[in-house]
Amino acid sequence: MAIYFIVAVIAYLLGSIPFGYILMRVFRGEDVRAIGSGNIGATNVARKAPGLGAATLILDALKGFGAVIAASAIMPRTHYSHPVLVVHTHGNIVPTTDIEAAYVAMALAAVFAILGHVFPVWLKFKGGKGVATGVGAFVALAPKAVLIVLLIFVAIVAAFRYISLGSIVATAAFPVFAWLLYRYQASPAVFAAMVCASALIIAKHHQNIRRLLAGTEHRFELKHR
Repeated sequence: MAIYFIVAVIAYLLGSIPFGYILMRVFRGEDVRAIGSGNIGATNVARKAPGLGAATLILDALKGFGAVIAASAIMPRTHYSHPVLVVHTHGNIVPTTDIEAAYVAMALAAVFAILGHVFPVWLKFKGGKGVATGVGAFVALAPKAVLIVLLIFVAIVAAFRYISLGSIVATAAFPVFAWLLYRYQASPAVFAAMVCASALIIAKHHQNIRRLLAGTEHRFELKHR
């Protein structure tokens, strides 16, 4: 169990790096928390500085991806080099218990990376919504499922111009597609972790959900300044 604790701590610390806050401070001398929605994520950064918003999106995704890959590297192994989608390596069959343990650790890392972004210790536990970090983490876990939900996200945003709605629907759909596409290598613990990660991201959109229901949610538009 100690190895899972180590994985959780590392993933949380990686996830808690507030790239949106750092980039706005360094390049614009502003506190992103005082802008727009006050969120430290890419969408709010992009409202003031589209280029920095894109950089925030990439970096936030990379820290989620990195947390999951770090978890796979930390886990003890017998004769395999990477647990992601690997059943045979150089003719050797990977023990089922090793694969399950690795996937549990990676799913745990995804959850804690998102927790780190949402509740960063460096900003008094007031962070972002975890969408980009979740995407990065989910890519490492179930890339084909991510591709499908990204298409869903793009379609919804293109149709309605609500990034929040696209994020909520795509996030809710991810565990379903991940289970359907990777059922042969998934375990109940991994699926439960994916559901928890998705639920956390959706819960952080509670204000957006209220505004969507009330018809007062802002449509996304880039502003060049």
